[in-house]
Amino acid sequence: MSFQGFEGSYLGDDSRIEADAKLECKICWYVYDPLKGDEVWQVPPGTPFVKLPDFWRCPECDGDRDQFMVIEE
Repeated sequence: MSFQGFEGSYLGDDSRIEADAKLECKICWYVYDPLKGDEVWQVPPGTPFVKLPDFWRCPECDGDRDQFMVIEE
């Protein structure tokens, strides 16, 4: 899956986003943690960011997926 016009990490190269990577919304700083999933969008724990459904948006600010950046730990 690739995001056309992706502004976030790696310019949309999903292959560079690790399955356990946490990503942060650059609008509101919400952190998507794949170990927790997302209760708002009913995404089960263990779902990597690149496997989120196409309709998924930031549960805090409704920002697009392309607004998320990988958090380097």
